[in-house]
Amino acid sequence: MKASQTARERARAELAGEITRTARRRLATEGAAGLSLRAVARDLGMASSAVYRYFPSKDDLLTTLIIDGYNALGQAVEEADAARGTADFPGRWRAACHAVRGWALAHPHEYALLFGSPVPDYRAPRDTVGPAARNTAVLARIAAEAHRAGALRAARRPHPDTGPLSPSPVVRELFGDCPEEVVARALSAWTALYGWVGFEVFGQFDGVLEGRESAFSQHVAHLAGLLGLADGRAAR
Repeated sequence: MKASQTARERARAELAGEITRTARRRLATEGAAGLSLRAVARDLGMASSAVYRYFPSKDDLLTTLIIDGYNALGQAVEEADAARGTADFPGRWRAACHAVRGWALAHPHEYALLFGSPVPDYRAPRDTVGPAARNTAVLARIAAEAHRAGALRAARRPHPDTGPLSPSPVVRELFGDCPEEVVARALSAWTALYGWVGFEVFGQFDGVLEGRESAFSQHVAHLAGLLGLADGRAAR
């Protein structure tokens, strides 16, 4: 009986995987807003009622796609970081940034699901929070560990009119005991990284910028300088 249950569970997991793979292909042509469980079922040659047994609603399917996307991006960034020496903070920063861009360009429709316009009437559940934080946690960890190792240059004090940063508890946890000015620089670098990647994925650089690989390396070097890393050279 146990072996039979295991076989059923395996078959269920395989079919659920096929449903999500088909849904990802649909993202490329219809976007998240146009995603339909009935269309996915039709592509698979299944009755829509069979698909609803795996994903009771479109939101459930979207949540799975979002979690899978965040986990895939997070894994790519984690592996890029781990491939560098622990004390090579500039190298780790460059590797992590290039991993974000590389994954986004290889999976533009999934990137759009994660970072593009919100899907109408969809509210992401808390299940997405952990996966969403994986790639950000790597960048925060690099900054925090560089700070603790004394590898960050001191920054000029912010203008007094700017007021306190007031990071959320989640951000505060990512950076541990880092001072506010380190957190502020890291957040500026993080948003500038994703701003660039978003411009490239969504076509804002078309007809504007050539040699994007080299230009991105320079951008990453500028962000390393903003962060305060001593070696902000524009190389991978």
